[in-house]
Amino acid sequence: MLLQPRLLLTLLVITVGLWAQDLRADPSFWKHEFPKTDFSRTNVPNWKEILSGGPGRDGIPALSSPAFRKAADETRIAPREPVLTVEIKGAKPRAYPLRYLTWHEIVNDKIGGTPVAVTFCPLCNSGLVFDRRVAGKVLSFGVTGKLRSSDMVMYDHQTESWWQQALGQGIVGAHTGTQLKQLPAWMESWAEFVRRNPDGLVMDQPDARRPYGQNPYAGYDSRDRPYPFFTGEHPPNDVPALARVVRVGDRAWPVSRLAEAGEINEAGVTLSWAAGQASALDTARIAKGRDVGTIRVRDRQGRDVPHDVLFAFAFHAFWPDGKWMLGR
Repeated sequence: MLLQPRLLLTLLVITVGLWAQDLRADPSFWKHEFPKTDFSRTNVPNWKEILSGGPGRDGIPALSSPAFRKAADETRIAPREPVLTVEIKGAKPRAYPLRYLTWHEIVNDKIGGTPVAVTFCPLCNSGLVFDRRVAGKVLSFGVTGKLRSSDMVMYDHQTESWWQQALGQGIVGAHTGTQLKQLPAWMESWAEFVRRNPDGLVMDQPDARRPYGQNPYAGYDSRDRPYPFFTGEHPPNDVPALARVVRVGDRAWPVSRLAEAGEINEAGVTLSWAAGQASALDTARIAKGRDVGTIRVRDRQGRDVPHDVLFAFAFHAFWPDGKWMLGR
């Protein structure tokens, strides 16, 4: 959630001054930023769960109606760089590069006739795509600048309700408890996307002053624990906090197990792993990140299944009673 120039300072402030959150964990502190939000409605048990990530409302600017170019014409993206792929029947496949999503976190787009929110939370490695339609209305989303269990809290411009990105669920305001529909999407290397979709489209570089292609969280996914924004429990079963897991519903498969097997058939789904995709959260340059592989999840009919590849601590935080698929 933080831009690189502010990262070290903000981490220091949070590490030595989390006590100050007691003073800020109250809706009255946030109403000047979100005057339309109905803070009387929430399913968050304790306001102290919500922390400032540093930037305020829209300090990380979401994108809307981005420009696209033909995949064959793109020359800036390295072969191993990760993209978030969305394929909707009747429309050309689209790739949303993490070199851009890392700095904007939300893209409001429309693919064919489907309005979508393409989201990426770097602190949880969570990349999810949602249908933006709710009760017959189309919402558009921005970044609140708040975190809960290190996960991005989004808001919609129409009601200023707050939404938990990892859950796709409203947590504060008029849409509290409302569930967004998650669409099938997956992270893969740019080379793999182009190989499968030579006529596909890729989001063009935004017109903003950002060091696209750089990772402001260098070394993050090699840490023993998340940044101090996360104050919850570590995962059970000796699973490292920042180990990647594949979440399907309330089940989580460690990526280390999947990478070793190559393919796993369990709980009605087939999970596959193939080498070739760089981590967006390893080295300072995303293209140089270590290989974390590409994961696909399909059902018995071979159809893509909505899923997420996120860090283990985030799965445990939002699915504390979830099932760990450890293969034991």
